[in-house]
Amino acid sequence: MERLSALPPADLAVIVVTWNVREIVLAALRTLIADLKTTDLNWQVFVVDNASADGTAAAIRAAAFERLTLIESGANLGFGAGNNLALRALGFSDAPGRAPNAPRAVFLLNPDTLVHQGAVAALHQALFSLPYAGLVGPRLSYADGSLQHSAFRFPGLTQIAIDLLPLPAALHGRLYESALNGRYPRRRYAADQPPFVVEHTLGAAMMLHREAIEAAGLFDEGYFMYAEELDWSMRIRRAGWEIYLVPSAHITHLEGQSARQVRPQSVVNLWRSRLRFYRKFYTPLRAWLAAQLIRVGMRFQIGKARRLAAQGAISAADCAALIAAYREVMRL
Repeated sequence: MERLSALPPADLAVIVVTWNVREIVLAALRTLIADLKTTDLNWQVFVVDNASADGTAAAIRAAAFERLTLIESGANLGFGAGNNLALRALGFSDAPGRAPNAPRAVFLLNPDTLVHQGAVAALHQALFSLPYAGLVGPRLSYADGSLQHSAFRFPGLTQIAIDLLPLPAALHGRLYESALNGRYPRRRYAADQPPFVVEHTLGAAMMLHREAIEAAGLFDEGYFMYAEELDWSMRIRRAGWEIYLVPSAHITHLEGQSARQVRPQSVVNLWRSRLRFYRKFYTPLRAWLAAQLIRVGMRFQIGKARRLAAQGAISAADCAALIAAYREVMRL
């Protein structure tokens, strides 16, 4: 796709990559644009539709949102490649390099979000006032208002163990909310708390300085789902930029919580991406240890699936699909 040179340079470009969530993305765009209108920024919104089959593109055109450009990718490119499509159109290069005509800031937003009033302004102000800020993220909440951890430390061996191994319930509960599992204290997310430095934020909503993107390059398209933002955050930090969580900026993330059904292909995608991240950024020994721990964890998950099937909690077909997914992960 050619650069969108017909558009005037923007202070802020917002990119939303969507796939088959027509009504949800329309709601997201309404809240986003309503908040953008309260700012004094010169802004532009770009929606990348990854070949949705539910009429998303037609619905967005019919809604006639102002200052919105629709990009139809023609295929389901995933999160990273979909965002890259728009970033290239804005003038950024895949590899680190100058992009003088690109917007001063880029806001990447999931389609399953609702932007609360003042969020964009708070993020933009933080991005251009905090020391060495290259990426900032908001406080996220679930649809019921409960806190979603929005920032994390980079995953290590302990987090794999907490995710996959059969720890005693009481111990798992304590570890799950701890720094050992990459979490920051819940009290730091309170709306009246100041921004704080983190290792990475969730990719559901993150605003980046143009110079940070220039320094790091674009998303690694070797990830299809999961860990794209971890990879980008690592490269941004290694280029000398800081990443902050801004509690005063609030966005609702409509992602399902723990009751969501485990989907076999999602399991494979998650651990394939995690392993790619470990092998790319960690020492060979640490990456090897991570792979071995994941394989051990998959064996425990196979046993768990069989127990659930025996109890009637999942069907035999679902059990077989999960076991096939776990075995595929063990071969990665």
